[in-house]
Amino acid sequence: MKRRIILTGAFIGMLAIILGAFGAHLLKKYLSVDQLNTFEVGVRYQMYHALFLLFLSTQKDIAEKTLKTIYNLVVAGVLLFSGSIYLLATKDYTLFESKIIVFATPLGGFLLIIAWTLLFFTILKRKS
Repeated sequence: MKRRIILTGAFIGMLAIILGAFGAHLLKKYLSVDQLNTFEVGVRYQMYHALFLLFLSTQKDIAEKTLKTIYNLVVAGVLLFSGSIYLLATKDYTLFESKIIVFATPLGGFLLIIAWTLLFFTILKRKS
C-alpha cells in the first residue's frame, strides 16, 4: 500500500507541475486572468495533496485499512476538486456543462477535508 501511495503522490505532483506550466505558458493566451487564477487553484491544491500523500507514506503506525481509506479519499478528492476546477476554468474550450461539474468541486473539497480529519484523529489517538 505504501508503494502505491508514494507512486500516486509522485504522479499527482508531476501532473501538477505539468498542468501548472501548461496554464502559465499556453493557457494564458486563451484564458482571462480570473480563469487562470481559478486554474492555478486547482494546481495548487493538487500539489498540496501530492505532498500529503508522500507524507502519509512515511507514517508507520497507521493501520493499513486507515491508510487505504485516507488514500482513496485524497485521490477521489483531487480528481473531483482539482479536475472540476480545471474544467470550470477552461469551460469556454471544453464540452463539459459547467452546471453539472459545479457540484464536483465542493464534493471533492469535502472528501479532502475528511481525509485530513481522519489523519488528524488517527494520529491524535496514538499513544505518545
